Amino acid sequence: MSKTVYIESSVISYLTARPSRNLIIAGHQASTAEWWQEYLEQYEAYISPLVIEEISAGDPEAAADRLRAIERIPSLSISEEAQVIAEALLSSKAVPANSSRDALHIAIAATQGIDYLLTWNFKHINNASTRTLVINTISNFDLVCAVLCSPEELMGEDNAK
Repeated sequence: MSKTVYIESSVISYLTARPSRNLIIAGHQASTAEWWQEYLEQYEAYISPLVIEEISAGDPEAAADRLRAIERIPSLSISEEAQVIAEALLSSKAVPANSSRDALHIAIAATQGIDYLLTWNFKHINNASTRTLVINTISNFDLVCAVLCSPEELMGEDNAK
């Protein structure tokens, strides 16, 4: 049985963006493209209506590119439980109060039993200093937090087995 991965908006943005002159961002873009081409098919991938909303914003041409990239990826629903958990992530300060969408991405993955949450958002989602608080908040609801990781972290021979 394949592992599941929830693909957060930043990954899709990095995948479809024009190549950056910033070396770090360019490296992330290259890693994202490699993961998408070489590893995506090893997982049951999902997005959510929140991802669709976020990647639909901005420049219409860029938004169309982002939407094309995910057109075959199924969308998970946003349950009331996910909304409650997102609020708990905010109130516990696991995620900053001004980052309700980031909290909701984490909560959607948790309520749907997703194995990995793929993101380039190191500030509010995949953050070493808040990860334990995120995991503990999710576990208070008797759920398991998805592994919060970047495409670079999810590359490897045995990850999807």
